[in-house]
Amino acid sequence: MKNYVMTFANRESVVQAVKVALVGVANTLVYLVLFNIFLALGMAWFWAVTTSFILTTFMSYVLNRRWTFELTDGAGSGKETMTFFAVNTAAYFGSVAVIWLADTLFGPLGAIGYNIAAIVAAGAMILPKLAGYRDVVFSKALSAEPEPVAAEVK
Repeated sequence: MKNYVMTFANRESVVQAVKVALVGVANTLVYLVLFNIFLALGMAWFWAVTTSFILTTFMSYVLNRRWTFELTDGAGSGKETMTFFAVNTAAYFGSVAVIWLADTLFGPLGAIGYNIAAIVAAGAMILPKLAGYRDVVFSKALSAEPEPVAAEVK
């Protein structure tokens, strides 16, 4: 486990983590806009989450593939696309679980409560998604010998 965690301690992985986080923020903002539109239209929270998640997963795939992992070799393979959607399906179930738990513990949440729960869920999913994207989906983007991050000396 320690060796695996250390694979994140290099410049390339840190840059990828920042980019995944930035894509995640943009994706979450679009997700929240769609989520709130669907709630305002009277859609149940589960279906609002599901529909918003599906739509923003497409945006996330394109941004992560082209910008975060800098893969510009045309369309991704079927395996790459399927594994990306598998990682995001796991994140979807995690998000639904967080929102369901908040709704169960605190009663019907209302729009603000659902948004807070959705943001908490998005934050909880960032590291597992980064690991899945880096190690499974876009593994071909990893360089053979990443440059280590310089440690600060105090």
